[in-house]
Amino acid sequence: MQKATIQLETLSCPSCLQKIDNAVKGVDGVEKDSVKVMFNASKVKVNFDGEATTIENIENVIEKLGYPVIKSKVKAA
Repeated sequence: MQKATIQLETLSCPSCLQKIDNAVKGVDGVEKDSVKVMFNASKVKVNFDGEATTIENIENVIEKLGYPVIKSKVKAA
């Protein structure tokens, strides 16, 4: 398992949070219970299986929703 913290541009509405949460949980290899979208910090924390998906896949899912990713940090869990 790997842990990622993804910094997004400022989130402007609580419904954005739900969209991002659902989209990230839909990625194969993501540990669904680990997904946390922090509205005030504009961050997403997630644990994922590095053999099933990549941080790039998770970033792409978020960016396709229209939320630019500023940076990501990944470390072994």
